[in-house]
Amino acid sequence: SEMATSMAASGSNLNFGEVGCRGLGYRQASLVSSLKFNKCIWNEISWSHRITKCVGINRYDIAISPIDVKFKPVKVVNAICSTDGSTKYFDFAVIGSGVAGLCYALEVAKHGTVAVITKAEPHECNTNYAQGGVSAVLCPSDSVESHMHDTIVAGAYLCDEETVRVVCTEGPDRVKELIAMGASFDHSEDGNLHLAREGGHSHHRIVHAADMTGREIERALLDAVIKDPNIFVFEHHFAIDLLTSQDGSDTVCHGVDTLNTETWEVVRFLSKVTLLASGGAGHIYPSTTNPLVATGDGMAIAHRAQAVISNMEFVQFHPTALAEEGLPVKPRKPRENAFLITEAVRGDGGILYNLSMERFMPLYDERAELAPRDVVARSIDDQLKRRNEKYVLLDISHKPREKILSHFPNIASECLQHGLDITREPIPVVPAAHYMCGGVRAGLDGETNVRGLYVAGEVACTGLHGANRLASNSLLEALVFARRAVQPSIDHMKGSRLDISASNCWSRPVVPMSLGGDVLGKILRKTREIRKELQLIMWQYVGIVRSTTRLETAEDRIAKLEAKWEKYLFEQGWEPTMVALEVCEVRNLFCCAKLVVSSALSRQESRGLHFTTDFPYLEESKRLPTIIFPCLAANSTWSSRQLHQQYTC
Repeated sequence: SEMATSMAASGSNLNFGEVGCRGLGYRQASLVSSLKFNKCIWNEISWSHRITKCVGINRYDIAISPIDVKFKPVKVVNAICSTDGSTKYFDFAVIGSGVAGLCYALEVAKHGTVAVITKAEPHECNTNYAQGGVSAVLCPSDSVESHMHDTIVAGAYLCDEETVRVVCTEGPDRVKELIAMGASFDHSEDGNLHLAREGGHSHHRIVHAADMTGREIERALLDAVIKDPNIFVFEHHFAIDLLTSQDGSDTVCHGVDTLNTETWEVVRFLSKVTLLASGGAGHIYPSTTNPLVATGDGMAIAHRAQAVISNMEFVQFHPTALAEEGLPVKPRKPRENAFLITEAVRGDGGILYNLSMERFMPLYDERAELAPRDVVARSIDDQLKRRNEKYVLLDISHKPREKILSHFPNIASECLQHGLDITREPIPVVPAAHYMCGGVRAGLDGETNVRGLYVAGEVACTGLHGANRLASNSLLEALVFARRAVQPSIDHMKGSRLDISASNCWSRPVVPMSLGGDVLGKILRKTREIRKELQLIMWQYVGIVRSTTRLETAEDRIAKLEAKWEKYLFEQGWEPTMVALEVCEVRNLFCCAKLVVSSALSRQESRGLHFTTDFPYLEESKRLPTIIFPCLAANSTWSSRQLHQQYTC
């Protein structure tokens, strides 16, 4: 079971809420005055200090085509690997190969050996699919204060002000470092960077590479990683669980168990420091702009390792994903992920119409198409439900053809493959799950309540996004926090040592070869069915517009579906220590889905991305981040438990 509670956000000082009980193993909160924990008073410490000093003491209480990059093969060096090859020893382990993981790896590699552990190919990450750009104050008429204001307004005033100031202040330097590293961004005719404007921004401040910014950043970073002799990349290694121990009241991270999905071998990585930069959990929903690898693995393994989770109810649905039903030429088979139509199309003058070619955004918000994403997504959702239609239209064809093709070449190419010329016709669009504003709660240096574990990127909840992410702030946050985590990681690494014999302290996961091909085939077919059922529940009951009844229905159905799946697995001979990619992914999807539902039930107001018909208004007294504390419950489900037992230092 878990504990969900709330904390008041006033600047960077937050208050805890009282804990109440609800439902299937999760807990909900109501608000009271501050509570004392371990001689700390929560409303007297900032977001950044809370993590290391206090959190965790309560645990006992309860199609973009791939980048054309020739990636170096995995390097194995005897000096850092055990003789049997099944355990590898590094100073730093980085889980994830997007912008956060690679930026961090390049910096810490100056001080030690680094393992970059990635689920698929290194470029297959959310960064690679990011179209819009990086927001940063690079124009003399813009200001840090203005960027902060836009971020906080978009975040429905739930953002942590100290975090926002740090990110907006340090962002320009991080962008300049990318350029120095070789990232190529678009420039205007005057030779200066071309700065775009997107929804929610009051100024032009989006640095971009046409509509393929993430791909360009990933290319530059991978080029640098290839050349670094201290960085070793392990492709097709799926992170199963973090390796943790108890040291008094502290949980300590020692590395991670992985499954090599090409050889079906379990590989153990022991490290002095671990950075979790594994991206989001878009595939808890049936339609998402995220790549297929985004199954919430990092959030789930951190949760099982006793990390504190925050703000999981705030799931951002991008308002404009390509609607295949509206294309003149339908795709031969459904995409694994929805194709994103970047925010910059609306920022560049794109207009939203319903199928009667009636412009509707001015009816919902005075900012019209430039309103923040949560407003636009709900407006589209309302139009679709009122008119019983499947998609709306986004029209940029009134702009000069040359401008459209130069700014949005990737979108134009994708649409043209399906018979649609965006310079002449509107684009059919529909909302799709896009970004998790919640995640593993992190301080200003990316630290968590688990010693030796740092987080950066979408897997983290830093306080920047609040209740809704401002467009193009995601790559910015990843850059800033990846860099901020570097020095404390180096300090921790220098004060730690690797105990080679420690590898035997945890039992090893096992691959299910003993079950035989027929049984394993049946398990995988059933698991795929369960995955689709879970995604459908989340879309129907935990979507853009919610209600208490629907959330409670989701909670009940998810619990029953998970119990049904686990019963089937174990009847087929599956053991709790067994691992297979698709089974472990669904294990993580269940974990994340339950975190989202539990968090949503605890928020009895509508704020940002969380809109509920039972509490349709924003309430100042409830301006509180949602916190889920881990509890070591014996009756938790398979998705909520580590496969191994923690050992005590």
